[in-house]
Formats: sequence, C-alpha cells, structure tokens
Amino acid sequence: MGVLALSRLAAEAGGSGAPLVTLLGVLVSTGGLRILTKLGTRFPRESIVGYSTRLIGPWCAAVISGVMVLFFAALTALTAREFAEVVVTSVLTRTPVEVTTLTMLLLTALSSRANMTSFAYAHLFYLPFVMPGLLIVVLSTKNGDYLNLLPLIGNAPQVGSFVVGALAISALFQGAFIMAFVIPAMRQPEKAMRSVLWGIGVAGGLYLLIVLATVAVFGAEATREFLWPTLELARMTLLPGEVLERLDAAFLVVWVTAVFTTLYSTYNLTLRAARDLFRMEDHRPFALFLLPYIMLMAMLPTDVVHLYLVMRRRSRTGTIGLGAARGRTDDE
Repeated sequence: MGVLALSRLAAEAGGSGAPLVTLLGVLVSTGGLRILTKLGTRFPRESIVGYSTRLIGPWCAAVISGVMVLFFAALTALTAREFAEVVVTSVLTRTPVEVTTLTMLLLTALSSRANMTSFAYAHLFYLPFVMPGLLIVVLSTKNGDYLNLLPLIGNAPQVGSFVVGALAISALFQGAFIMAFVIPAMRQPEKAMRSVLWGIGVAGGLYLLIVLATVAVFGAEATREFLWPTLELARMTLLPGEVLERLDAAFLVVWVTAVFTTLYSTYNLTLRAARDLFRMEDHRPFALFLLPYIMLMAMLPTDVVHLYLVMRRRSRTGTIGLGAARGRTDDE
C-alpha cells in the first residue's frame, strides 16, 4: 500500500541517499522476519500467540497479543483510508471517502472468512497481476538523470535521519507478520525461511527500484514535494508507440490489486490473533464483528495530512515495539 509514498519517505530522510535509506529499511525488516520465522519453525504447529504463552508466561503473552490485535486493526484501518484518499483524489473525485473505505473493508472482511489454504492461493493467483509494476520502473528510466542520485549517501547525511527513514521504510513490511500465522498451516515449515528470503527479496528489490527511478527522474527535492511520487512517475511514463499515452491508469489497476492483498493479510492477521487470544476454534465470527470498529478508526483522521501524521507515528511505534517483542521472545 505504501508504495505510492515510499519515495517521499526515503527522500525526506536521506535526500539523494534515498536508495540507501530504502536498502537499510529492507535489511531491518529482513532481520526481524528472520527472527520471527526462526521462532515459528521452532514451534511449527503453533502461532505466535500460542508459543508466546510458553516463552514469556500467560499474562505477559496475553497483553502483547492484545496489543498486536489493536495494532494490526489500526494498521488495516489506516491502510484502507489511505487507499480511499488516493482513489477519491485521482479517479472517483465525486465519491465520498467513506464509501470507498467501507467498500474495500467489506470486501476484505468477507474474503477473510476463508481458511488459510484459500488465503495462500489468493495471493498466488494475484501475484502475476502485481508484477507489471516493474514495467513502469523500467520505462521511466529513460527519463532519469542519474546525477540526481549523487552523492550516494546524501548531502551532509545525519545518522539519526537515516535511522528514522529506515524504520519508516521497514514499516511497509509489517503485514509480513502474517508469517507467524501461516507457518502452522504449512506442510513443510522448515522451508519457511527460504520463502521469507524470496518474498522480502522480491518486494524489497521492487521498492529499491522504485525509489531509484523516482529520485533519478524528479530529484530528491522535487520528490519531497509530491504526496504520491510513484503515481507521478507513472503519469509521466509513456509506452513506446501510441498504445497508451500514460501508464497511471494501468498502474492504479495493478495497485488496487496490491492494496487488496495487503488489507487481506493484515485483516487476517487481526482475526487470527484475536481467535488465538480468546482461545476460539474459528476466526470467522470476528470477521464482521470487528468491521465497524475498524471502519471507525479509519474515519478518525480529519484529512490526508492528519492521516499521514498518524501513520508515521504508528509506523515508528509499531516497528520498534514489535521488534522489541520479537527480540525479547527470542532471548527467552
């Protein structure tokens, strides 16, 4: 979901060193996911809520699991609201943001009633529809000036700014926490680590290419000024010949698919964490029960500026908090 604002976040933190900030964010996410996956393969038939009870005690585990449910419910809400803001601004200008948000959340809630096998196959089916995003990156390179990427570490780089930017980029991978609930359904849990490395390699590589292309085309200063730099990059990218004058419409189609899979993951994570927390056998009763509360959270930000302010605070807190929880659990 955050791919539209990705380049702006990186450029704000590192200037022309935005690709380096992105790479650091990917590495932070890789480290956290490796720890999480290692724990999952050590307890291959339990989710993180289940084996946390053994490792840190029932009361502490219950508190952390409750925070996890609230955090990912808020993440789902803010992601749906960000999606609605983009759609209302770019495509459906006369449609109320509440309608777009509710439609996507309702679609996600109904889809989340399926079992984990259907969840996995849905992602497998939609993956080819997401990959054409690479086409825009490749075609946009002809408009780039790679002097915009110099110096590679940015002008007068500050370590604190790089760290904050890396945490913001790593927050885009928080939906990958769903691995903690996918591993118990795997036939061969020992292959989970390889899956994680492939997944974050593909996603992280795509993120890095997008940031490289955006900063090369617009420069770091202009990238900071765009609300959604990746969308602006798609608007100015042309296909050879006269097939399409602009690629932004095609990009939005691909992007909507990516948003659905993101919401599908975080909504599922919320439901399954709630199921394990309350020791229920089925997660489906929570699917529609949580919908009004998530919708309410999505409508709390007053405008898109307030939305991104809340999301930035949430991403930093969530990345540090979940990282601390993973680290403590691994130490135990």
